[in-house]
Amino acid sequence: MNPKAKAELLPTGTLRVGVNMGNFLLVNKNAEGGLHGVVPDLAQEIARRLGAAGVELLPFPGAGQVADGAKAGIWDIAFIGAEPARATEIAFTSAYLEIPATYLVPAGSKIRTLADVDQPGVRIATAARSAYDLYLSRHLKHAELVRAEGIPASYDLFVKEKLDVLSGLLPRLTSEVMRLPGARILDGKFTAIQQAIGTPKARTAAAAYLAEFVADIKASGLVAKLIAQHGAKGVNVAP
Repeated sequence: MNPKAKAELLPTGTLRVGVNMGNFLLVNKNAEGGLHGVVPDLAQEIARRLGAAGVELLPFPGAGQVADGAKAGIWDIAFIGAEPARATEIAFTSAYLEIPATYLVPAGSKIRTLADVDQPGVRIATAARSAYDLYLSRHLKHAELVRAEGIPASYDLFVKEKLDVLSGLLPRLTSEVMRLPGARILDGKFTAIQQAIGTPKARTAAAAYLAEFVADIKASGLVAKLIAQHGAKGVNVAP
């Protein structure tokens, strides 16, 4: 282990981990209020390999708030979607898993395909500063994004304002579609969110260590094992 990497990852002796609570596929609260899921287990594995004094899981309501913590030095590592807009402050590993993102449309919608969405007058509900919101912000040319704070709020906004489209992670939309008679999920995906591990940009030795860690946990089958163990349906080990 590179002593510089360990020093960068454990400046307090405890591994401080930024956790996006908006990603219900990878982390949830148990009955006692503790966190469990793929992300907490991977955090514990990193801490074990580093010989950390402990792990401090720092929950944030959404990915945008996690990203904000990089510049402030609140966390040492974070589990978050890798996005160019975040890379100015965060050094990302390659993805350890990916989650498809697509659209849901209400009953009676004339929108049939992904290509039909990016048209003038189409309004899309999205979770502000989520990885898929950032992606759509870069790629949409005609449709309008209407933002809400958090994934549940984006669904509420979609219904309340009678918007044309709800964007989201496919596993989440699969549950939302059951709440809306006649609603449909469009075939395909507009992107796959690349879930990665990040560390503050200046910590170059830490970033190199985390890159090796991610390569190892994919090759060893640990990521696949944790996906199955926690029943994280709809996510895949990243290529």
